[in-house]
Amino acid sequence: MPPSARSVSIVTQTRVRPEHNEEFARWQGETSSAISRFPGFLEQQLLPPNPPLQVDWVILQRFASLADAQRWLGSAERQKRIAGAAQMLVGQDDVHIVQDEADGIRPAPVSTIISTRVKPGKEAEYRAWVRRIAAEQSKAPGLQGYRFEPPVPGVQQHFIAILRFDTEANLRAWLESPVRQALLKEAEPLTEETHARIASSGFEQWFRDASPGDAPLPVWKMDMLVLLMLYPIVMLFGYFIGTPLLDRELHLPFAVSLFLGNIASVFLTGFLVPWIAGRFGWWLRPAPGRELRTNLLGAAFISAICVAMVFVFLRLF
Repeated sequence: MPPSARSVSIVTQTRVRPEHNEEFARWQGETSSAISRFPGFLEQQLLPPNPPLQVDWVILQRFASLADAQRWLGSAERQKRIAGAAQMLVGQDDVHIVQDEADGIRPAPVSTIISTRVKPGKEAEYRAWVRRIAAEQSKAPGLQGYRFEPPVPGVQQHFIAILRFDTEANLRAWLESPVRQALLKEAEPLTEETHARIASSGFEQWFRDASPGDAPLPVWKMDMLVLLMLYPIVMLFGYFIGTPLLDRELHLPFAVSLFLGNIASVFLTGFLVPWIAGRFGWWLRPAPGRELRTNLLGAAFISAICVAMVFVFLRLF
C-alpha cells in the first residue's frame, strides 16, 4: 500500500483527575459513539490507566487517511466534546498522528510515546541523531518495534517516536541506560523540549509465553479467552454469593455489591486466564502454513463452549 493511501491513527494521552474517572469514562463512551459516525473512521482502542506504570488514558483512533483524521481533529463536534471534558483533566492532552503499519498500530505489552520539538534549522542534524539512537536502541533487550514520525505540517510540530517493549523492566532499562542518557545529552543543543508517556495495553499481562521477536497476539483471541473465563466466574459468583448473600442477607446497595463482584471477578480471572492461555497455545500462535484452519477451529471450539455454558446455566439456574 503506498504511504499516501495508508491509514493513520490519532494517539491521545490524557490525564484525568481521580475524582472524575467515572465521569470521564461515561464522557469517553459518548465520544466513541460520536466518532463512530464520522467519515473515514475505522476503529478505536481505549487503554484505561494502569498505575503505577501508566497513569494516563490512552486513546487510539484509526482513520482511513490523514485527511479524514485532520477533519475529525478540526471538527466542531470534537471541539464541543473536548470543551465538555476540560474540568476533568489535569494539564494538556498529548495528541499525535502516526502512520499505521499494514494492520494498524500494534501496541505491545508496554510502549512509550516520545514527543520532541526540534529547534528551527536543526532538523537535518536531529534526523542524523535519530539514526544513531535508533541503531543503539535496536540492541536493547525486549524491543519489539520502533516507529519514528516526522512533524505533519499544520497538524503537529513535534517529532514522534514510539517504542514497543515486551516488559516494563526492559523498557525502563533502556530509558535509563547510560547509552541513551549520553545520546540525549548530545541532542540537547538541537531540541527545545522532549517528554515521554508510557502506555500498557489490553490483556497482554495474562499472555506471557511469547518468545522474543514474536508478533503481538491478536486482540480478538485474547478477548475470547478472557470471555471464556469471565462469564462463568460472574455467573457463579452472582448466583451463589452476590444475590443470596450480598443482596438478600446483607442488603448491600447495588453499587457496593457490584463492586465486590468485580473485585472477585478480576482476581479470579487473573489466575484462570493464564491457565487457559497455556491450554490454547496451539491456537494463540498457530503453526506456520496452518493459520486459517487453526484460527477457525479454535474460534469455533471456544464459541461452542460458551454456548454450552449458557445452555447449562439456563437449565440449572
